[in-house]
Parts: sequence; structure tokens; C-alpha cells
Amino acid sequence: MTVLATDRDASTPQDDPRAPAFSQSRAAVAGVVSAGLALAVTELVSVIGSRHRPSIVSAVASRFVDLTAGALKDFAVSVFGTNDKAALLTGVVIVSLLLGALLGISGARRRWVVVAGFAAFGILGAICGAADPQGSTTVLVIASLVGAVVGIATLTVLLPMAATAPAATGTPRSSTAQDPRVKVADRRTFLTVAGGVGVAAAATALATRALRGTSVATKSRAATVLPPAGHSVPVPATQPFSADGLTPYVTSNADFYRIDTAIFVPQVEASTWKMTIGGMVDHPVTVTYADLLGMDLVEEPVTIACVSNEVGGHLIGNALWRGVPLAKLLDEAGVQSGATQIVGRSVDDFTVGFPTEKALDGRTAMIAVGMNGEPLPVKHGFPARLIVAGLYGYVSATKWLKEITLTRLEDFDAFWIPRGWSKLGPVKTESRVDIPRSGATMPAGKMTIAGVAWAPSRGISRVEVSIDKGPWVEARLGEVASKNTWVQWLYDWANATPGSHMVSVRATDGTGEVQTEQPATPAPDGASGYHYRGFTVG
Repeated sequence: MTVLATDRDASTPQDDPRAPAFSQSRAAVAGVVSAGLALAVTELVSVIGSRHRPSIVSAVASRFVDLTAGALKDFAVSVFGTNDKAALLTGVVIVSLLLGALLGISGARRRWVVVAGFAAFGILGAICGAADPQGSTTVLVIASLVGAVVGIATLTVLLPMAATAPAATGTPRSSTAQDPRVKVADRRTFLTVAGGVGVAAAATALATRALRGTSVATKSRAATVLPPAGHSVPVPATQPFSADGLTPYVTSNADFYRIDTAIFVPQVEASTWKMTIGGMVDHPVTVTYADLLGMDLVEEPVTIACVSNEVGGHLIGNALWRGVPLAKLLDEAGVQSGATQIVGRSVDDFTVGFPTEKALDGRTAMIAVGMNGEPLPVKHGFPARLIVAGLYGYVSATKWLKEITLTRLEDFDAFWIPRGWSKLGPVKTESRVDIPRSGATMPAGKMTIAGVAWAPSRGISRVEVSIDKGPWVEARLGEVASKNTWVQWLYDWANATPGSHMVSVRATDGTGEVQTEQPATPAPDGASGYHYRGFTVG
């Protein structure tokens, strides 16, 4: 009688000499490809059910960010910068595959582990999907369950193939002799089947991407024509100097940094978008996108920065924003006495909060609909977002805006405040060296040192550089549109001598306050300290 390496054989106690042994490597591979196929099917079902909403992977990543009190997000930003979201999504996939490997190894002799493990995956996905404000709960729950079933079925089929032949009757299990009555899959068969599952997972992932196609927001943006601004603050037509490697005065849309909590970029159609202003107001206001475009628009360059920006970092940019002054809409709503905080809420329920006075003290604060002459890019908040000069983005720059609420500062803490960040987020006076690059080798003689400095809403009045900790010397400043933008600066070192050198920079803002030398990390209210660059003259 021929004995097959069935599931029952695989769970035979270890002391049965005819029990098939399992290759841990095969079992791990079986778990990985099973988890990969389960994930791919989950994503496919998510897209089929709701093409322009988050998938399970993005819902899980978003939930992890929330539950880790922002620490996961902070880590991703510090390590991966603007690639933080791709890193988080990749991390979710990698962790899922590693857990699949563990399920394969553990489930080789305990088949209930396979069912329990994938069931846990399905329940986790369903919980995270139900908690995602952008997701379709029904679709994501169904996708999670289907993925779990696919994972269980796939691993159940593959695990018997991970068995190796048991020892012949009467010989120790470690013996190389094999029982001819037991048939198991050879290595080539196993790898062929496992490879087929892996290919199926990859094909499913590609099909999912194809089905998702062009987003509704991208199509809506492409059909949008912005009316011209009635009032514009022009960008300087020329600058008094230029230098290769110096940051442009205006940051292009493609190069503008993106840091936010939206793992899945919200997909909002302009035709259905609306925003409400409520809370402590006399007359709640609701405006549509068409309403905004029909109002008197203003356009002005404003520099905005992320509070996570390190000294000398690039999580900052200057763009030409077009929109409706926030003060105009607040005046229409009628801000009540005691309403000391403006809370902005995104369509994904992310919140910011800043003092009401910051929208009414004359600084540039707007509901922006345009960026550098175009409708807002989808990833930068289409169809509308908040821009407030002089405040870090985490307290002011709500993208994909859906709601503004007037309340008191003590009555509500926005998203990042319970996670350890400061309630108030004024942008600090900072400066950066762009030229020379760190570690660069420069020719001796006349040498250009240049960079940018910023203190939005206060402006920059002076920039100084110090070479090798020598005396501070004043740099030339470029032209600016207003005190709401950064300024380019340049210093000509007349006689750069051979050897290793260090340059540092400091700025003075429009109020006369000099940038602090005291170093500080981004948390809880922004990095500070001088930026240094080491280089060689040869």
C-alpha cells in the first residue's frame, strides 16, 4: 500500500518514524508566497469593490501610524524623508510576508495555526478598513475575508509539498535511508508550484494597478480651469545673482516636498466638493468649489515648512499660491467672541489647529485652490487646502480641506498635539547652505558660498556666514516678493585657500531677532541651530 504525505501524515507526532519531515526553508517559502497571494487578492477585491478608495494595505499602514502615536511616521520621515509613505507601505508588505513565513514553519505540523494566522490577518484588515474614514467598510471587510480564505487554501495545498521523505522503518529519522512506500514532492515540483503561486500574486498585483487606473481626482483636476487672481503679489522678475546649485526662488510643483499622514492620497472630485465653516460662528457657511472660483482670488508666493525639517533640510518650499483669503470667509461666518482656535479638518479626518488671530492679523492666510499657476496637484491637496504664512504645516496646512471649525484653544487638540508636538507652531528663523555641497572639493581662489534663509511672516533682514569659525561677514540678499517668502543669499569668498574648511550661516529676521545657535531637534516645535557644511579647497 502506498502512503502519501497527506495533511494527516504532516501532523503525525515527531516520534513516529514514518512521519514526513518538513524542510523549514520550503515551509517558509510556502508561507511567503501564500501571504503574497492573499495580499494581492485582498488588494484586487478592494479595487474591484471601490476603485478610488483605500486598500487594505494602506488602511493598515494608516492605522499603525495612528496607534503608534506618530512615532512610526516620525521615524519614516527622519529616515526616508518624502518617501516615507512608500516606505511605510513597503514595510507593511514585508512584515506580512515575514509573518507568512512564520505561519508556514509553524503550520507545517500544526495546521490549525494556518487557519488561525490568516484569520487573524483577515480580522486585522477588517478592523483597520472599518476605521479608515476614506474607505468603504463593506468592501474592505469582504476583501479581508476573501484574502484570508485564499491564504488558508494556498498554504494548505503547499505545505504537504514542503514535506521531505521520512526515514525507512526501523531506522533513525536522521538516516539517509528512505521508506519507499512514502511519496513526497521533490524539490523541483515544490519550487515549480510555489513559483507559480508567486507569479499569480505578481500578476494579480499588476491587474490591480491596471484596474485602479487614472484617479477621479486627477481627471477632475485636468478639467479645471482656474480664473485669474484679482490681486497678485508678483515674483521678482530677476535676481541680483545666480549660482549653480542654489535653490530656485520658486519651488516647482514636482519638486515641492510632501509630508502628511495620508497613506492613501484622498480622491476628491471638484464637482462634489464642499467645505463648511461652523462651530463658534454666527452664521455657518457652506461653499462649493465653484463658489470659491467665483470669489475674488488673490495670488502670492508663500514659503511653507514641515516641523520635521532638520537643520539644513529640504522639507521646505516656496510656491505661488492662489486662493480666497481666509479672513473674508471668516468675516462672512461671523467669528464669535472667545473663538480662539481655528481647526481645519481633511476628508481623511486629519486635523490641524492654530490661533484664530493668525488668520486675522494681516498675514497671508488663504484657502488655496492653485499652486504655481495650476490647480493644486492632487498630492498637495486638490481641490482646496489651507495656507497660513509663518506657521508650520502640522498646525495649519490642511490638505484636501472639508471643514473649518471655530472653537477655543483649550477645548480641542488637533492630530499631532496629543502625540507630543507643540500646540503653537510658528516657523523658526532658519538658514541653509546650498553651495558648496557637503564634502565637495572646490578650486582655490574666488569661491561662491550661497543658500537660502527664511522666517515667513517676519522676513529676513540679514544673512551672515562664518568660515572656519572666523568672524561673521554679511552676505548679499536676493530680491523677495514679500516677507512671507524665503530669500536667496550669496557670499563671494575672495581667496579660498587650499585645505579643509567649514562654513556656517545665520540669519536675522525682520524683527531684528538673530537665529539661535542653540541646537534643537524637530520635536516638539521645530529644529534650530546653525547649519554647517564641510568642504575641501584643492
